[in-house]
Amino acid sequence: MMDLTMLRQFVVVARLEHLSRAADELHVAQPSLSRTIARLESELGTPLFDRANRLRLNPAGLLFRGYAERALGELDAGRRAVAEATEQGAGNVRLAAETFLALTEPIAAFKRDHPAIEIELRQLSALDMPRRLRAQDVDFCVASQPIPAAGLESAVLLDEPVLVATPLDHPFAARKSLEVEDLADQPFVIARKGQWQRWLLDRLFAGTGLTPRIVCESDEAAAIQELIRAGLGIGFNPDFARRTVPDYPVAMIPVDHPDCRRTLTLHWSADAEPSTAARLMRTAITAWPWAAASE
Repeated sequence: MMDLTMLRQFVVVARLEHLSRAADELHVAQPSLSRTIARLESELGTPLFDRANRLRLNPAGLLFRGYAERALGELDAGRRAVAEATEQGAGNVRLAAETFLALTEPIAAFKRDHPAIEIELRQLSALDMPRRLRAQDVDFCVASQPIPAAGLESAVLLDEPVLVATPLDHPFAARKSLEVEDLADQPFVIARKGQWQRWLLDRLFAGTGLTPRIVCESDEAAAIQELIRAGLGIGFNPDFARRTVPDYPVAMIPVDHPDCRRTLTLHWSADAEPSTAARLMRTAITAWPWAAASE
């Protein structure tokens, strides 16, 4: 019979599409996890994964994952609501973002104002955010690029220019502004596909007939900055970075293009009933003086 443990294990395997990594995350033996998935498929009467070359969700698995995530999300929301109603604690709030650099100060201020509220932070790609919000796996997501809005509500926190970052001795460092065409032959140190900087790079070059020259892709923001500083290539920095790290030894030059911007946006599920803790965090983040912080 299907139970919560079976559903939770399926959701992790579905997310990772890898049995051994899922077993490590769940702290169970891989053979046991394989048997659990096999029992679930037997109960549903159909395979949920393709196993030809590597483990991948098939259409039935994709369909069932949505229901399983929503069911688990509703149960978790119910537990949190009961705990809040019976005063078993101040509650918790779950916030996900592509990067937390711009969120450090508002989160710290919220924690000072509400020390009893537990904050769970999760790093997610923008591609995962809509599904995780609709499944109530997280309360809020902050994205720096557009995400599908179906079933979601949102509030824009900050709209700002994005600058080209170069080593201090780069020929661009003395320029007042740049055109997209100026960037065509430059080596880029950039985030991987799915991250907002890479999305922006692809967007800027779309329709120009030019292809960006990428020499390094990385998920580590600090490593990208160090590689730019060291002269391996150029990259992108939001204007916000000039305030957070004002003395970092790179030059930052504006791009003369209306789309060379990022919009930091807070998203939440339109169908979820927010807890008191979630309502307090939403108010705190949307009321934060974002425009003043970026000056």
